[in-house]
Amino acid sequence: MFDWPALEVHDCDENPMAQFRRWFNEASSVMPEREAVALCTATSDARPSARMVLLRVIDDSGFGWYSNYESRKGRELAQNPFAALLWYCEALGRQVRVEGAVERVADVESDAYFAQRPRGHQLSAHASHQSEPIANRDQLEGRVVDLEKRYEGRDVPRPSYWGGYRLSPTHFEFWQRRENRLHDRVAYELDGSTWRRFRQSP
Repeated sequence: MFDWPALEVHDCDENPMAQFRRWFNEASSVMPEREAVALCTATSDARPSARMVLLRVIDDSGFGWYSNYESRKGRELAQNPFAALLWYCEALGRQVRVEGAVERVADVESDAYFAQRPRGHQLSAHASHQSEPIANRDQLEGRVVDLEKRYEGRDVPRPSYWGGYRLSPTHFEFWQRRENRLHDRVAYELDGSTWRRFRQSP
């Protein structure tokens, strides 16, 4: 039987972003794509939806990812600019929940990230009207062929409807698996500019 480690409040960093980076780094050898998180958004009338996205920014100000602003998640964030993230590492028996307000990043930041993407990804951002109905795959691939011809020999510009988002956290929960479902849960709540740490029942 695996002896899952304890998670005590006093063992957690005072800064939840530092605590997240600690767990994120410890997962580097056991997760093939540790940047993957579930992103949960909701409409203005509280109808939720979830999907996986890849974290492209993890810093002291929060978490960032890139997407189509006209996708379902983009439309929901325009109506209700709050979201939740869930990061899960099965191998270490850990998950982290994050909640907070979301805003678009500056165009210059989106431009810089788009410019470093593989060319195929850039063309796909133009070709796909994300979340909209499409007749068949041939139609999508045909758009890519047309775009390859249009931008042959020159850089592919970032579409105006594609760019970055940043979630500024106000709540964290670090969950560590323990035997008999007596899991350890350490939560953080932002109180003004100070993070308050406390244990929660499993």
